[in-house]
Amino acid sequence: MKKIAAAALCLALAAGMAIPCRGAAAGPEIAAPSAALMTLDGELLLEKDARARREPASVTKVMTMLLVCEAVDEGRLSLSDTVTASAHAAAMGGSQIWLEEGERMTAEEMLKCVAVASANDCAVALGEHLAGSEESFVELMNRRAAELGMEDTHFVNACGLTAEGHLTSARDVGLMSAALLREHPWISEYSLIWQDTVRNGAFGLDNTNKMIRSYPGLTGLKTGFTSSAGYCISASAEREGLHLIAVILGGETKESRTADASSLLNWGFANYAAVTLGPDRPLEPVPVILGDRERVECRLAAERPLVLPREWLNGLEKSVELAPSLTAPVEEGQQIGTLRVTREGALVAEIPIAAAQSTARLTLWQIFFCAMRAVVMKF
Repeated sequence: MKKIAAAALCLALAAGMAIPCRGAAAGPEIAAPSAALMTLDGELLLEKDARARREPASVTKVMTMLLVCEAVDEGRLSLSDTVTASAHAAAMGGSQIWLEEGERMTAEEMLKCVAVASANDCAVALGEHLAGSEESFVELMNRRAAELGMEDTHFVNACGLTAEGHLTSARDVGLMSAALLREHPWISEYSLIWQDTVRNGAFGLDNTNKMIRSYPGLTGLKTGFTSSAGYCISASAEREGLHLIAVILGGETKESRTADASSLLNWGFANYAAVTLGPDRPLEPVPVILGDRERVECRLAAERPLVLPREWLNGLEKSVELAPSLTAPVEEGQQIGTLRVTREGALVAEIPIAAAQSTARLTLWQIFFCAMRAVVMKF
């Protein structure tokens, strides 16, 4: 059986077929050498040679935008801050807005130029503004990549220009794209701009991602091309609450890149659904020993939808495991049980059940008073 499975896998790869990672129909044929389809939680649903290390070209800027967005949301950078272009940033080749040394723009304008027009000069200027130099910023990029589990990635620059050792994989691009969209969804306000201007309307921006106008539900995210990297894209889309990311590396043409990304997304939306699961009956309160409440209410600790194969949806079984009692103190949000979801006896998901309210422990005087009241009521 192992030989048969291995032979089938080889045939699928030879035919360009993407391989499902769990519980779904066979994937579409993909022309590009590397591809990945991922959920917003970083689960790989479909892949074709997704761990092969390849040049990402300007898809690199997903990490640059992630670090910029993190700085904004953490208060270390304001979109209204002024960023000054250095001689180094102004000297970038490739796609750019032709920054001049000493030119000043807001961080928001530069982020827009990166997201829409893939401006290398703005990507480097933002990195220098945050870290002091591009080299220091690249260190932050590689550190964040390691934190995200991007095991196939090593960045050399902030923009994706061809450089020796500047490599990643389709899986890793999916991971950083998922982190950006999951943690900073406002980036789509920029990645979905079709046309805009900077420099008081004097310089036009056209989005390099033409899927914005052709694929329903698109939310971004970034294209890339160099002669050595080929045509690359991280394309994200959402339908009926299901958010997916399709990554293509090494495509031969713009058209094949778009076709491959569309095929991945179409397959994902056809075969998977985002479902929010809850218990079949309301959760019963749990008794509390020595607490200022006799019972605490329960709730699911997280109600983020699960991404499941559509064919599983009618065969799910749910069971609730709750602590028979709790000893005070009990903190709101403390896990006190589990909702287990199974299918044909196999575990699909475990969803924590949490205390919906806090319960303080009774003091010695409160315990004494309660005991005396019980005695009085008895007689």
